[in-house]
Amino acid sequence: MVAALVAGAPLPAGFAPVPVEAARVALLSKRAGEVARHWPLLAAALGDAWGDTFREWADGRPTNGSLRDGWDLARALRQRGALPPLGAEELAAREAAGRYDGRHPPRPRRLPALARAGGAVAVQLAGRVRLLRPARR
Repeated sequence: MVAALVAGAPLPAGFAPVPVEAARVALLSKRAGEVARHWPLLAAALGDAWGDTFREWADGRPTNGSLRDGWDLARALRQRGALPPLGAEELAAREAAGRYDGRHPPRPRRLPALARAGGAVAVQLAGRVRLLRPARR
């Protein structure tokens, strides 16, 4: 049942599809709100399209946690060329501060790092992240 609600698995026999679909959509909306709290610039940059963008991306994907879901969404948007400038700046800052391979939880970087996303450039040095160049607006 849980897999049907959050990961797009088929509905088990004996469950009414309409209420289960309503619960699935509500869980996706809740998940979008949790991701927006971890990725406020990305959510703000997408504005009214945030909920639809997130639900479209997350539909059928099990959650990896709000931080990782936002990171994966930002990378997917960058790959499609649809990452807005504020989201690019937030992604560049995250990638400079942490190491994330898409499979394991992010880990803080210990050595200096430079990251780029959508024209934004961020650097991490001594545990502090600075945006060197903002994304093109």
